[in-house]
Amino acid sequence: MTTLLVLASIVLFIVVAVQIGRISELSAKIRGEEAVQEESNKSNSRLGMFFMVGFLVFCVASALYYKNYMIGYGPLEHASVHGAKIQSLFNWTLFFTGIVFVLTHIALFWFGYKYRGEKGRKVLFMPHDNKLEVIWTVIPAVVMCGLVVGGLWVWNDAMGDVQEGDEHLEIEATAYQFGWTIRYPGVDGAIGTKYYKNIVPGINEIGVDYNDPKSQDDIIFAGSEEIVLPKGKTVRVRITAKDVLHNFYLPHFSVKMDAIPGLPTYFVFKPTMTTEEYRMNLKKYPEYNVPADPAEPNGPRKWEVFNFELACAELCGNGHFSMKRVVKIVEQSEYDKWAKEQKAFFPENIETKVDAGKYSWWKGKGDATSATPAEAAKPVEATPAVPAPTTH
Repeated sequence: MTTLLVLASIVLFIVVAVQIGRISELSAKIRGEEAVQEESNKSNSRLGMFFMVGFLVFCVASALYYKNYMIGYGPLEHASVHGAKIQSLFNWTLFFTGIVFVLTHIALFWFGYKYRGEKGRKVLFMPHDNKLEVIWTVIPAVVMCGLVVGGLWVWNDAMGDVQEGDEHLEIEATAYQFGWTIRYPGVDGAIGTKYYKNIVPGINEIGVDYNDPKSQDDIIFAGSEEIVLPKGKTVRVRITAKDVLHNFYLPHFSVKMDAIPGLPTYFVFKPTMTTEEYRMNLKKYPEYNVPADPAEPNGPRKWEVFNFELACAELCGNGHFSMKRVVKIVEQSEYDKWAKEQKAFFPENIETKVDAGKYSWWKGKGDATSATPAEAAKPVEATPAVPAPTTH
């Protein structure tokens, strides 16, 4: 029994000795890991500071480099009256958010550097500070109130409709997959009514009611013709869609409004620069004096081929890209001359080419011998009531 106890004691001593050795080894490893971790904290915090400086410098440098390609910060000015007000609001928003952007990034990486993990450093536990919370609540609240009030002011001004008696030009833009039908008023200066049940493919694409006298001198462009508008005159655009959701977007005029099937919308703006004046402004900058097509180094410069454009800002299908239309701004006298040269759609395409008894949207004296093919559309037996045009 004594021998057994001695052996057990020896085994127990060996086990304890081994465990003590392992504990010592583990402690040595822990002390080494702490040193490695401390060195890692130091190097990563320094790299964070370098990243912060590089990132902020990159943000500023890239903005300065590309400013001449951004609307509102170089030659690409807003070419409408309300566009300048929107740009001013955007500048104020950028000023305040820019301050927050820079300060928060500096604080983020500086705190990571200054308060990195180090041996012997004690953590300060600060669960609550009334003064600090008041500061970071009140200041953003005051700034946000100012921006919101300023935004409402600009919004009400930009989205205001024309008033009765205001001199303006009203046109209509009807979106479809994949293009725009633009309707101008004729000599009477008014656009006629339309009704979706009047639509006949190939004949009456947007459902114009030709029983309305105001419709009979309207000018309609359904192809790729330029949209011509006068400088310095208020333009009201009726915006509709035939099929899916589209968007009427004139980036250089700060105009952007959805075209929604069954829900007419509108936008009012006043162009302040002609296309030629805009080109002359671009001509002053080296970025726009390079070839428009790199494959033709002796070809026209970028400023020479610049055009305002109408684009669809909603992804409306696989032909979305083809919604682009050129917008040409001219002096009033040139616009008046252009308008006189345009032919009304009704006498050229409806009055003498469509059987009067075939379509209820026109009760005029048609030429029965030149009726449209039966497959173009089925005759409508009764004329639906035509709603009054929307005047938002």
